[in-house]
Amino acid sequence: MQLRHVKIKGTGKYLPEREVSDAELDQILGTTPGWVNKITGVGIRHYAGADETASIMGARAAEAALAAAGLSFDEIDCLVCTSGTKEQPLPSTAVFIQQAMGQADSGVPAFDIDATCLSFLVGLDVMSYMVEAGRYRNVLLVSTEIASGGLNWQDKESSALFGDGAAAVVIGPAETGESSRIIHASLKTYSSGARYSEIAGGGTRLHPQKFTAENAAPYLFHMDGQAIFRKASKLLPDFINEMLTAAGNQMDDFSLVIPHQGSAMAMRLLRKKLGIAEERFLDNTAGHGNTIAASIPMGLHEAVRQGRITRGDRIMLIGTAAGLSLGGMIIDY
Repeated sequence: MQLRHVKIKGTGKYLPEREVSDAELDQILGTTPGWVNKITGVGIRHYAGADETASIMGARAAEAALAAAGLSFDEIDCLVCTSGTKEQPLPSTAVFIQQAMGQADSGVPAFDIDATCLSFLVGLDVMSYMVEAGRYRNVLLVSTEIASGGLNWQDKESSALFGDGAAAVVIGPAETGESSRIIHASLKTYSSGARYSEIAGGGTRLHPQKFTAENAAPYLFHMDGQAIFRKASKLLPDFINEMLTAAGNQMDDFSLVIPHQGSAMAMRLLRKKLGIAEERFLDNTAGHGNTIAASIPMGLHEAVRQGRITRGDRIMLIGTAAGLSLGGMIIDY
């Protein structure tokens, strides 16, 4: 175990105004009526409008998290953007979130941590040690994702799955007598699956200067969902068992498991494969879609808002990411 006396003080969420239904996507993609719903089970996902940049969405989620924590920005020591998409290559999205919150001259350190779909979990893991060590007291973690901007509409299955949105949490030290803490965390990467989910273009290997309309595909999102699911399905049971052993837990000890939200089908199969009771598994794919790194903190926010977890409850965060990576965390909320 890697015990840290760190508390999630507040959570917040933002969804773009535009709602995109499965039926609308059937028309956009030219698929038969009902195909998108059968494949994804999303129902409604949200797409950011022209005035809803990643930083603006992140700022609104961050403000909601601060309000829930009963804190002001003046009490924040560090702002970390934990997202898989970026507003622009340079500087970090966290800088623009700080700006969108009206704190451009605050001097509060702002930087990004990117582990694709596991960015929030990795950011929480890393920054909790900074809080435990006393380097920072209150840290604002923000996941804000605009997936819709980079979808390849020729890849119908993946383009139907994703949605946009933002979520944020404030973490700080647990006070004496409080039960909140991080019990254990784990991250494993198997780069044999690196090409299963990628945007190949846009970096130094395929520089943006090489982009043309004829070779646009490498600059758009590509995902081999079945390859990811096959590999993750083989790896996840042992990964989970190692976490449970390290923490001295059984699956029945958890009040709730909050996964990275893939497709509804993947959620059902994951729950059954890992032996998680339906009432202890949070699936909010419907109404959101796959919101990349924002999906886990969105799930956490919804769990708090709906009263599915209360202080002291033991919960598990779990997910997969491009890489291919597996990540998990055990928390006493």
